[in-house]
Amino acid sequence: MQKREAEQLSEAILARVRLKMFGMDEVTRLILAAFYTGGHVLLEGNPGLGKTELVKTLGHVLVLPYGRIQFTPDLMPADITGTYAPDFEQSQLQKLIFQKGPIFTSLLLADEINRATPKTQSAMLEAMAEKQVTVLGKRYNLPIPFMVLATQNPIDHEGTFNLPEAQADRFMFKINVPVPGENTLRLILNKTAGSITHFPNKPEPDPGKLKVFRDTTYSQAVFERFRADIMKFESSPPVETHIGNMFLASNHKFGELKGLSNAQRSKVKDLVEQLMLYGLGPRAAMNLLLGAKAWSMMFLPHAESAEGPALARVAIPTLRHRIKLKFDWQEAFIKIEKQAKLANPEIETASQLDTLLKKMIESFCLATAPDEHEYLRNFKEALQKSISEA
Repeated sequence: MQKREAEQLSEAILARVRLKMFGMDEVTRLILAAFYTGGHVLLEGNPGLGKTELVKTLGHVLVLPYGRIQFTPDLMPADITGTYAPDFEQSQLQKLIFQKGPIFTSLLLADEINRATPKTQSAMLEAMAEKQVTVLGKRYNLPIPFMVLATQNPIDHEGTFNLPEAQADRFMFKINVPVPGENTLRLILNKTAGSITHFPNKPEPDPGKLKVFRDTTYSQAVFERFRADIMKFESSPPVETHIGNMFLASNHKFGELKGLSNAQRSKVKDLVEQLMLYGLGPRAAMNLLLGAKAWSMMFLPHAESAEGPALARVAIPTLRHRIKLKFDWQEAFIKIEKQAKLANPEIETASQLDTLLKKMIESFCLATAPDEHEYLRNFKEALQKSISEA
């Protein structure tokens, strides 16, 4: 698949999604970047923001089967993977047959995944990593493509279990689903509350008109070809250096950093030593590179390789759930930044904490960016745009 064809396909998918989902362009782009590189996504947001509807819409647009599992404390692993059940013929037990669980689908919405016990959450690990499940020693392959879109509620933490680090790391991106602004809210009301005077009723788009592909088989074939082409898409040397610097710096290998000024070296050393509990793993580096490749190929016009602006658009969702910080990191970060506007370290809401976390990731990314050939300036501009749209 040529780059121009990939851009047209991505725009066609976005255009169909916009018919039903409003204000979700950035979220949809990130989901598509993860989907066509074989990744999974963790969605965090308040109830009622359209996470379930987005998955259903993507299923219609991509012409792929989709499903939903509502995670609860009493959910068992067999409720997800499936189990063996008796097969009766003529009212007599003949044999046991495997009854597939709801995980056997292409787009799986794992709703409130952190409400299930660690035992049940672990049932997702093999599926997310190997695209298969094992039941009583026998392996069953999942459909291709297979993607988990898990949700977390940042408000209600009672009765929840934190995702194990090994499972959280399986998610390529952690995306904060935005609360709609005034214009987006008017579009939503226009669609759902047609009886209101200022919002004339408009019919729902026919699911058949949302289709981008003619059938599921063709959609699966495009997925295989698209994913292979993204893997082969070239990455520019500055992007590889930048990703390497982030990985090395987070693991305290400061002597191996490349292309940084003295001020950057000092800044990144302070950030890592004073704020971070432990470093990034190789999977984080791979996800950064794959995300930059996918974004460059799908959404960055005229890019001939994975460029800095593309890396900037995927950096925060890739690192948001992987950078683990010390208990008192907020106050230490403010001292490092020496910014008067951050003088009050009091964090009262999840939104305020996420804002400060994004500033910290921004500082870390800029301190590790190669200072050469306009790369740092272009990366900074794209990162600030990404933060403003997040």
